[in-house]
Amino acid sequence: MPVKIRLQRHGKKGKPFYWVVAADSRAKRDGKYLEKIGTYNPNTNPAVIDLDVDCAVKWLQNGAQPTDTAKAILSYKGALLKNHLAGGVRKGALTEEQAEAKFTAWLEEKGGKVTAKEEGLTKSQADAKAKALAAEKAVNEARIEAAKPVVEEVVEEVVAEEAAPETIDEAAAKAAE
Repeated sequence: MPVKIRLQRHGKKGKPFYWVVAADSRAKRDGKYLEKIGTYNPNTNPAVIDLDVDCAVKWLQNGAQPTDTAKAILSYKGALLKNHLAGGVRKGALTEEQAEAKFTAWLEEKGGKVTAKEEGLTKSQADAKAKALAAEKAVNEARIEAAKPVVEEVVEEVVAEEAAPETIDEAAAKAAE
């Protein structure tokens, strides 16, 4: 029976959620499976992947072939690396302790990269929010300036009219004096 490690779609329309499963390749996409290995949620940034690495390695060692997307997920979580290191241990190129040390070091490095990406996304969201707030404040100030009453200007015009002579004859008489 040819076994594949593949994704099984769940979730609602437009919001996919996947199970990573080991299934008979002849079974339907969302049909019967042999074992659930993990989950994959692409709706978040970065995507949330929960994977049982040891179970995935067990299936890989038993001959299961991952699909392209499943292979990318297994690689991202380190299951393919752990399988590779286990092959080196079987051949005698590495000891079990050396393989575990290499895998642990890789996991720490990968965790640092993921944390850096999350911090970068958080910072960019905060910057965008601050920029939007500043733009909104500028628009509100402009709106307030435009809505100020024109009473002050009218008062100045009224004062200027009171100081001005009332008729042209009076203005001419004052100019002649």
